[in-house]
Amino acid sequence: MSEALNLPAEARERAGKGASRALRREGRTPAVIYGGKEEPTLIHVEQKELVRQLMTGHFMNSIVNIEIGGQTIRTLPKDVAFHPVTDRPTHVDFLRLTGDARVTVQVPVVFVNEAGSPGLKKGGVLNIVRHELELVCASDSIPDEIHVDVGGKDVGDSIHISDVTLPKGVASAITDRDFTIATLVAPSALKSSEGDTTTADAE
Repeated sequence: MSEALNLPAEARERAGKGASRALRREGRTPAVIYGGKEEPTLIHVEQKELVRQLMTGHFMNSIVNIEIGGQTIRTLPKDVAFHPVTDRPTHVDFLRLTGDARVTVQVPVVFVNEAGSPGLKKGGVLNIVRHELELVCASDSIPDEIHVDVGGKDVGDSIHISDVTLPKGVASAITDRDFTIATLVAPSALKSSEGDTTTADAE
């Protein structure tokens, strides 16, 4: 699991577009904390610090401890809105975590053991269908990434969620089908001589 992040915040007294615009002019980003059977808490955070944490690459995958008014609220980022021109964050939604809450998160996929793939050795190409997996797990055991072993895979093979060993207590959020994560396809040279051996497994 990614190391927890700490994000100082201040209470936001007023909602609405006008108040939010005023905060953004002051270098602040409006946000809200919801969930946990409590009323939503309106806050604002320093934009520079928020951007720094977003640049870590695992912000959406990390527990964020929001420090406000002398207390710390354990949260999970659920949505970040960005300005269409400047790409600066304009609003953040945080889910309040309580007890042993289970959460749904997007976790990046990392493909390993490429040297053990006959298909890749002969020049095949790994066609990645899903760069992230939607998983359900306890809020205190969110994995940093999921390793997918391509060892033994040849041209024409597909890798499905059933081929992946997930950490204990972690499950796929999609349970109604054995969806495809990647396929091993022939390079152009092989396709012209052998025919197109495979196609992406459309869902």
